[in-house]
Amino acid sequence: MADARISDSAGVASKRLPGSARPVVGVTGGIGSGKSTVAGLFQELGAGIVDTDAIARELTLPGQPALRRIAERFGTEYLDTDGTLNRAKLRRLVFVEPGARNDLEAILHPLIGDQVRKRVQACDAPYVLVLIPLLAETGAYRDLLRRVLVVDCDEQLQVQRTMERSGLSADEVRAIMAAQASRSARLALADDIIVNDGGLAELNRQVAILDARYRELASVG
Repeated sequence: MADARISDSAGVASKRLPGSARPVVGVTGGIGSGKSTVAGLFQELGAGIVDTDAIARELTLPGQPALRRIAERFGTEYLDTDGTLNRAKLRRLVFVEPGARNDLEAILHPLIGDQVRKRVQACDAPYVLVLIPLLAETGAYRDLLRRVLVVDCDEQLQVQRTMERSGLSADEVRAIMAAQASRSARLALADDIIVNDGGLAELNRQVAILDARYRELASVG
């Protein structure tokens, strides 16, 4: 995206920070890479957080127009008996049927995009992180983002972490990874990289470095 990388010891790589208005940073990474953990650490330091997955969950609650449109498109069998969305069942469908995935994205993405922009505008933090798991796959929000931060880790660690938190088998996790953008494709988008292969102390150190950089970028306007 912009100039040559500069590298710090122990895992943080960054391109040189150009002057701009308040940074809006897109955060992405493969399944199990630790995006949410990283976002939580930034939030503790005062960053604004806008989570596209959380917005999607809000938009598909009972009574929301998106849920009605999903039921019309996919059928009420994708709703639980209490009227909530059966996310696991719908996830399985869109995973194997690209047409279904495209239809779901056509319903949700414009609504999510509107909310992302409203929340970024309303945020008064010095910089804002927008969590976008499928940034590399969709190319979304590039008009909004000043920088892209990729949370990266070894692929075996992705499998292990996802198995532990979700109960999926290794084969199921690898199938999800295969359907996502490749690790190299995500890294090619990166202005900044956090390597999440170590412990929490190391993760905190890398987050602190980038927090300082984003604040510097914000200060020069």
